[in-house]
Amino acid sequence: MYQVIFNTHDVVLLMTAYQCILFAILLLTIKREKAISNIFLALFLLQQAAIPLDILISFGAEFRHIALSWSPNLFYVFGFGYWLEAPFLLWYTRSLIYKDYRLTKMDAIYLIPFLCYLVHQILFYYRLEWSDKLHIQQAYNLFLAPHYMNYVTLFRELFRAALGVMCIIEIRRYSQHIKTNFSDIERLDLTWLKMLSIGFLIIRGWAVLVGLLILLSVSFGISTNFEVMGLLGNYTTFVMVSILIFFGLGHSSVFEGMEARHSSAGRNELPKDRIKDEQIKSLTDFMEQQKPYLVPALTLDKLATQLKMQPRVLSHLINRHFDCNFFEFINAYRVDEAKRLLNDPANEARNMLAVMYDVGFNSKATFNTLFKKKVGMTPTEYRKQALLRQQQDNTGL
Repeated sequence: MYQVIFNTHDVVLLMTAYQCILFAILLLTIKREKAISNIFLALFLLQQAAIPLDILISFGAEFRHIALSWSPNLFYVFGFGYWLEAPFLLWYTRSLIYKDYRLTKMDAIYLIPFLCYLVHQILFYYRLEWSDKLHIQQAYNLFLAPHYMNYVTLFRELFRAALGVMCIIEIRRYSQHIKTNFSDIERLDLTWLKMLSIGFLIIRGWAVLVGLLILLSVSFGISTNFEVMGLLGNYTTFVMVSILIFFGLGHSSVFEGMEARHSSAGRNELPKDRIKDEQIKSLTDFMEQQKPYLVPALTLDKLATQLKMQPRVLSHLINRHFDCNFFEFINAYRVDEAKRLLNDPANEARNMLAVMYDVGFNSKATFNTLFKKKVGMTPTEYRKQALLRQQQDNTGL
């Protein structure tokens, strides 16, 4: 007679771990670009794979007994993944958005919770005799276990969520950076990184709620169905990992990294009265006469070189005098150029994509969005109104 080792819930945990391990191997063996980033992501995935294995060993309906028959040392060893996956994801995020990113001594602060937990487990579990560890696991009961561990678990989930929030902050900072330095941000794709960070932040937020419910139930006797919520979290993680891996395998992110770890926005600003009229005139004359915005890949550095001006000064000039960032400044000229072309009867037969490319846009979505934001209607609607005005003028004549 066959013995059931894994139920459906256990299989989901195993599949989650399998997907993470497989993707980590692919990152380390196939993708060669951005080696440091790939290593951080692979390590994050391996730690993420350890979490469902820890859940399976600790709470699996049948597998817990099998793991116990193998070795009581299997218990808790995969639990270290909880403390390591969040730092690895933060370092992965930073390695993508900062040029030549390297770990510093300050980064070691994120390993302190892991080291504290490691010391605790060695002192209070792994250094015990084999028979004592076996007895602890055989007599284990969530409601009889040391209550302080429930607070440790809640802190662990809060720690993971906090580092997830830090990932979002880093991405927002990078989003501001590219709008300050690039006129075409479509190729600087943040979708994968946003999905990864937000997806796992949601998972961690759910884990915080489950940890809080366990604390309320065990320590304060408040009845909650945290087991169902834990299972729902496991299934959500499986779906999230599946989506992210599928998306990541076919997605290529391009990042123009920032130079420094910290934003330089406030450090390099100059008083408004330092802006010179000749600088403003030089910039506006150059934009109107030379039309550098027609080049899709125009950047702040390239425009500053053409103007023989320091990028910091040019950025300050645009931000302070024109009250916008570089992305908005350049694309405002592109929209005005598009209006001029759409108003010209000679361009009546040209399709909208041709107009879009001629004025420097590379994305139809960006073109339509920015055009409508500034003009109040889409380029197609604007062309129809321009043609209508031309017909009315001709009729009037």
